[in-house]
Amino acid sequence: MPSSAPSAAMVGRAAELSEVRRLFEGVREGAPAALLVEGEAGIGKSRLLREFTTEIEHTADVHVGWCLDLGASRTPYGPLTGILRSIVTRMGIERVRESVGVGAEALGMLLPELVDAPTDRERTSPERLRDAIASLIEAAAERAPQVLVVEDLHWADDSTLAILSFLLRALDRGRILLLLTCRSDDVRRGDAVSRFIGEATRARLLERLTLARLDEAAVRELAEQITGRPLSEAAFDRMQERAEGVPFFVEEIAGCSNGPLPDGLRDLLLARFDRLGDAAQHVVKVASGAERPLSHPLITRLVDVPEQQLDEAIREATRSGILVVVDDDYRFRHALLREAVHDDLLPGERARLHRAYAESLEAQGAGSDTGDAAALAYHWQLAQDDRKALVAAADAMRHAKSQYAFATAARFGELALELWPLVPDAAAAAGVERLDLLLVLGSILRNAGDGERALAVANLALAEVDPETVDPRLHARLLRNKALYLVNLGRLGAIPLLQQALAIAEEHVDDEVFRAELLNQLASRRMIAGDREEAIRLADEAERGAAGAQSTDQLSIAANVRGGSLAHLGEVEAGVREYERARELATGSNAEMRYRVNYSDLLTLLGRYREAVEVAEEGLRRARELRVERTSGSIMAQNMVVPLLELGEIDRVEDMLSRDFVQGTLRVFRMYMSMTHVRVLAWRGRSSEAAEMLQRWLPAFEETGISERQIWYDRVMMTVAVAESAGDLRGALDTILEMLRDERPALLHQRRLMLQGGALLAELRAEGSEVADAAEVIRTAWLAQPAQLQDDAWSTILVALLDPQSDSLDAALRCADGDDVPVTFRVVLRLERARMRVHAGDRAGASSVLAEAADIAEALGHAQLQAAVARFATDAGLGLRLVAEPSAGADPLTAREKQVLELIAEGLSNRQIGERLFISVKTVSVHVSAVLRKLGVSTRTEAALLQKNPSHSASGQPAVVA
Repeated sequence: MPSSAPSAAMVGRAAELSEVRRLFEGVREGAPAALLVEGEAGIGKSRLLREFTTEIEHTADVHVGWCLDLGASRTPYGPLTGILRSIVTRMGIERVRESVGVGAEALGMLLPELVDAPTDRERTSPERLRDAIASLIEAAAERAPQVLVVEDLHWADDSTLAILSFLLRALDRGRILLLLTCRSDDVRRGDAVSRFIGEATRARLLERLTLARLDEAAVRELAEQITGRPLSEAAFDRMQERAEGVPFFVEEIAGCSNGPLPDGLRDLLLARFDRLGDAAQHVVKVASGAERPLSHPLITRLVDVPEQQLDEAIREATRSGILVVVDDDYRFRHALLREAVHDDLLPGERARLHRAYAESLEAQGAGSDTGDAAALAYHWQLAQDDRKALVAAADAMRHAKSQYAFATAARFGELALELWPLVPDAAAAAGVERLDLLLVLGSILRNAGDGERALAVANLALAEVDPETVDPRLHARLLRNKALYLVNLGRLGAIPLLQQALAIAEEHVDDEVFRAELLNQLASRRMIAGDREEAIRLADEAERGAAGAQSTDQLSIAANVRGGSLAHLGEVEAGVREYERARELATGSNAEMRYRVNYSDLLTLLGRYREAVEVAEEGLRRARELRVERTSGSIMAQNMVVPLLELGEIDRVEDMLSRDFVQGTLRVFRMYMSMTHVRVLAWRGRSSEAAEMLQRWLPAFEETGISERQIWYDRVMMTVAVAESAGDLRGALDTILEMLRDERPALLHQRRLMLQGGALLAELRAEGSEVADAAEVIRTAWLAQPAQLQDDAWSTILVALLDPQSDSLDAALRCADGDDVPVTFRVVLRLERARMRVHAGDRAGASSVLAEAADIAEALGHAQLQAAVARFATDAGLGLRLVAEPSAGADPLTAREKQVLELIAEGLSNRQIGERLFISVKTVSVHVSAVLRKLGVSTRTEAALLQKNPSHSASGQPAVVA
């Protein structure tokens, strides 16, 4: 790091330094940490971190990156490229390639030295790039603790913030310490940096350390260090009045100790500059135009004076404490000094200076596509050359987009739009027509996660379209994109737009694949809206159109849509066959992942939970092969949560939810996950939190539910869960009955809710409520389903709950103990069986069944079921001890602990087990400890031996489980 103070020792920061040391000690033990060091300008943030990193430079690898002051024209991935390049230098290129595998190609977009040829954008993805960055950092942490320092976060570009947000969530293991500095007075409420800090703090991913001003003793100590003599009381009072405890100002005032003190802050900052000779002042003025460290060749070109005179001028500027030399480059000792000198320039001086910088950058980048487009846009803007600023902004947009820095690309695209009316030949200058620019910008904004602005740009473009003169393909693409943006926002109106786009393509565009793509998109919207017959017709048409295409992805998507539609019509077997075709036809990762997401969702709706998890886990394994497990794989992980919840693996579900893997994804994906989150809160008995979350999301679900039938059902599911958790069983049942009265198409989603209706009826009946009419409504709706959805395990259970009889309950219990039934029904049915036995006078039999129900409810951690069992035990006077001892020969391990034991036996470490089961290392550690304790062994080796040979204990004797 550059020196930021002339003082010999840091003062007044012992407590803060201890806090950073504390975090580092945890990091050395394998617990990643992130710390934001914040405070006003000149408070000593960089100095604190320089002190710390100097201490640990022999025990950790320190990598530093700076965010650059480029105004709105910020360089994509500003500080990250430097940090990654530093890591690669430490590890060596070959080891990096070995560590990140196929991710090296993605990293080549930022670090060309990693690849033999320029990265082909078509062969990588934003997800792969982000995952490769995380993999590289984790690999480096295996060889030594990694300390990543990002300076001046207040100048960070949006793409850097997005990557940092991702890393905070993804790097949940390894010896990694992320340190950020931020000038708090430069962060505005509601801006991107403020949102990043707020979100990371609320998610407890980032600790914050605010540096306060120095107290009087520290100010005196610092000033006397600099001046080399004691301060008189008058001099100290004068310093306190002006510096107000800010270390940088203390240093500047101490530097003026031999002369009169300047009146204002600006004059104080310029005091050193004013004492320079003319040549040194000229050098400093030129340096103030640079947004980054200046190399000697560059400053030589810009200053244009004899070399000896230049050397003397630079030497004077460095001796004065204005410039410092770091790694053979020149930079200001503090950003405040650069800002003061730059702000003091006359408008004409400033424009000429930035023109010189821009021309120099253009000369450096001539004949290549690696010129710094972001810096060019910044300098040409300040040079007041609108045309060249537009050229640079358009180039910067394309460059950032090519690196998947979508948020940064969006800023440059919007800058190009601002400059457009100021440049007479804007299209020629930018190299793109205005409508094409709007098309690209909308797509960039969508990929950046800003659906509202993407929609606004699409509306602007369509308002400028002249149907008589516009290119028909462009017109159709604009309509299609607007439809997509509406879908992403959960808004109405996508279907008419897609119909209009399709009509244009059919009449004016000779491209069957493009037409098939539009047909598939329209078919997908029809299916989601519940219009299954029309969805099948459109998918059939899309398949005919795409039959001769080189890629079979559109054929796969057509089969995918057809499969889902057929299943929702009750033709389950035909639907499953279509999904198999979709899998076989998928050639691209998009079609493949779409198959896995949709098919696992169907399996969940059918109650085939283990299969659903297996399909999703296979998708995640594929995501790991593609190095996108933390990104595209996280969307697949969403589809695992519901079947895992139905299987009762609540700890695993909560762990997955806590990882916040949908952060930054589209609004509609967050809506799906919020439904599960509400159900989990209700499961745990946190009814008020569940109700608050429902109310927060209800408007969005009601809006989107008009066009997306599955979202409508999710709203019903949340409402039922919240009502049950609050003890409003009649309200929950009424919600289900209202769903059954709805006249729109019925989807498979209603089956699970009807089954839950049976459970509610049983509980209400036990309370003495009249439920015969409600039972008849549910029975009629169930029997109205297609034949393929009848006579299964769920039917057996529902029949038993609607009209409980001894034989039907026994049959239902056998079904409930299988994997294809929601695990809660193991308790619901046992509770109903216990009630029947009490009524029959068999109190001993009732106690036995109720004990089983209590054990299961306790193992599930299901608050409502635990309360229902306890309530019945009390009301029936059974005196039940609710936590029963395991019977002889019973397996003491939970299902999750068995999984962990199997992986221990495979020789996997805690980290590897966590990766395999998608849980944190901390959670694995808890499970491992429980396994060792329950098996009565002290080592993993003994546990593994016992797992492989259960007839022997760790001591070699026959194993006995009490």
